Amino acid sequence: MKKSFLFGLSILIGTIVGAGIFGIPYVIERSGIIPGFFYLLVLGAAVLLIHLFFAEIILRTKDRCRLPGLAQKYLGERGKTFVLISVVVGVTGALLAYLILGGEFLEILLSPFLDLSQFQFTLIFWALLSYFIFRGIKVIAPAEFVTNLVFFMVVIGILFFCLPKFDLSNVSIFNVSDVFLPFGVILFSLIGWSAIPEIIDFLKLPQEKKEIRKIIISSTLLIVIFYVFFALAIIGVAGKNVSEDTLSGLIPFLGPQIIFWGALAAIITLADSFLVLGLYLKNTFVYDLKLPKGLATLVACGLPLILFMLGFRSFIATLGFVGTIVGAVEGIIIILIFRKAKGLGDREPECCLRVPSLLLYFLIAVLVFGALAQLFT
Repeated sequence: MKKSFLFGLSILIGTIVGAGIFGIPYVIERSGIIPGFFYLLVLGAAVLLIHLFFAEIILRTKDRCRLPGLAQKYLGERGKTFVLISVVVGVTGALLAYLILGGEFLEILLSPFLDLSQFQFTLIFWALLSYFIFRGIKVIAPAEFVTNLVFFMVVIGILFFCLPKFDLSNVSIFNVSDVFLPFGVILFSLIGWSAIPEIIDFLKLPQEKKEIRKIIISSTLLIVIFYVFFALAIIGVAGKNVSEDTLSGLIPFLGPQIIFWGALAAIITLADSFLVLGLYLKNTFVYDLKLPKGLATLVACGLPLILFMLGFRSFIATLGFVGTIVGAVEGIIIILIFRKAKGLGDREPECCLRVPSLLLYFLIAVLVFGALAQLFT
């Protein structure tokens, strides 16, 4: 197996799998495994296509652009404005989700030693990471690879301990009242198109760039299969006791020692993701909205904290909203850019998709219908 393929695979999987995985068991338990697995398959296929579309857009464009620049190039200022709004709303929401989860996992880790509330643990998580964002400290790529590797090993270890306690009677099949609940959370947990340009930049040779299609397809298949087994294992152990963050609901079944290591691995991964997204939002304010660095840092770090202080503290509701907004808006923007780039692209792509217009309209309809169903239920 080629080094370039393995690198691309690890980067894309590491980008996609994060906080969203902890919300999947809860929403699938609430909706039942039939709707939950249906969403994983359908949205997995939809996001797979959108990732492939985005890769072809990058390969058709000479300039080194990211989504806002591509939207401006192919859709004009209005397209760029929509993307910028989506980025600010989506990243702020993701930071809020990490903040909520970070406080919950810190409580699991430190409550035996510190007599603090979950609210106070959340403030500690926010203060430490905001300091690093203020200083502009970036996550070093090798460290990020190691944290992702440790995270996956710990999650697989938790699944191993779940197997002896698995009980099929804990698995619900279909719940009509929550049938639309998984849409946003699962969509959030599948999105990784921000990694596509970085992977293509790494694949220097034309022959290597052709591997992007195989990387995207392999990553998506592995992640969907992993999510299915993860959700089924957790639900089979905890049943109705599945918690929004997954780990706290497993303490009575697996014991605090095992969950301690799970929370430790998760908090490291969350901190990593919070830093990456926080710096990304800060730089968006600096380079795209021309804010001074100090003010940009204050806004980037302050927005999620303000939302948390105002009472937005549901991890699942936040993930669902962010997944719906980012997935629907940015997904549709990528599809529209893909159509334009077919005729207006300024270089010959190393790999090309032949997609009927009907499929593009169908994907847009899926995203719009899912977003409306979640927002109005």
